[in-house]
Amino acid sequence: MNAPLYERIGGEPAVNAAVEIFYRKVLNDQRISHFFEKTDMDKQIAKQKAFFTMAFGGPNSYTGQDMRNAHAGMVKTGLNEDHFNAVMEHLGATLTELNVPGDLIAEAAAIAESTRNDVLGR
Repeated sequence: MNAPLYERIGGEPAVNAAVEIFYRKVLNDQRISHFFEKTDMDKQIAKQKAFFTMAFGGPNSYTGQDMRNAHAGMVKTGLNEDHFNAVMEHLGATLTELNVPGDLIAEAAAIAESTRNDVLGR
């Protein structure tokens, strides 16, 4: 059996680097940066690191809300398909920038894609 994606992409150092780069891209994107105007980014980055670690099969220390509840407020303020697509674009670009092999990027994208309906409150 394959090791979890978490280990195959490089474990904690890789997840930490990916989340830092990912949020730099997100916060520089006018399509979606407004969703984070009132967000404590240190807390958000820590939560995202824990979520990716858990979602990619690493040690589960994620204590945040489920995806539907975590994004409900953003859905009320207009979070939609285009915004989710922008986030997916930044996830792929981040992993590409970190030289993650294409098959692992596809695996990470599939995991992220599996949250679409919950994130969008459908």
